[in-house]
Amino acid sequence: MTTLAQFRETWRRDRVFDFMLPTPEFERPVDTRHGPILYVEDVSVSFDGFKALNNLNLYIDDGELRCIIGPNGAGKTTMMDVITGKTRPDTGSVYFGQRIDLLKLSEHQIARGGIGRKFQKPTIFEALSVYENLELATAADKRVWYTLTRQLNGEQRDRINEVLIQIGLVDKRHSNAGELSHGQKQWLEIGMLLMQNPRVLLVDEPVAGMTGEEVEHTANLLTSLAGKHSVIVVEHDMAFVRSIARKVTVLHQGSVLAEGTMDQVQNDPRVIEVYLGE
Repeated sequence: MTTLAQFRETWRRDRVFDFMLPTPEFERPVDTRHGPILYVEDVSVSFDGFKALNNLNLYIDDGELRCIIGPNGAGKTTMMDVITGKTRPDTGSVYFGQRIDLLKLSEHQIARGGIGRKFQKPTIFEALSVYENLELATAADKRVWYTLTRQLNGEQRDRINEVLIQIGLVDKRHSNAGELSHGQKQWLEIGMLLMQNPRVLLVDEPVAGMTGEEVEHTANLLTSLAGKHSVIVVEHDMAFVRSIARKVTVLHQGSVLAEGTMDQVQNDPRVIEVYLGE
């Protein structure tokens, strides 16, 4: 069995992770006095002549839960890639609050600064326990020497216990992550992101492959996070979207086709034609 100490030694030996230090841009509080915490304005991205995003404009309010839907190729993944620094747009601007220009920052700086992303496939450390996964994700100084030698303080232990309750894995705290069900692995990864105290959380198709009970738990988890966090959910499962949707944005050909409540977008003739009518 791989222990946490051995895993930390692997980090040291293989130099797996970069130094992820805070950046000056994030030393001041995020300015959300005008409402939105995320501004995506006139963003276009082209790949070999294909326009994945076409003058996309998207505004996410502080603490809101937003669902993003649309047909394959609508630009949903590219949108998340741009927000998190994985893809640089050809044109446009992306701001975190009023002052922080995300296009000037690296993926690591954006992640450390308060924007977390959960991919479709869980990326957890299966050889470690659930508790150890959350411990590794603790928001703290990520320099290698600190990571190898630090001990959790009381506040950090309390935070791990709080997150275990949030994600519903208290009784699995000592279980190896590899033994969890698919749904439980998804919740653990969300928990690892929560340990970083993100202001914005992007969640990509969270309920794919889940049982009905797991889908219900995931819906409750994501809705409970709204308010303290801004939660952006990209999902194809319309029943799930209906169960959590407060505001829905429909993407088509790299632009916003429609936006509003679920009832409004469901009854929009353009949305029915390009997506819901498929």
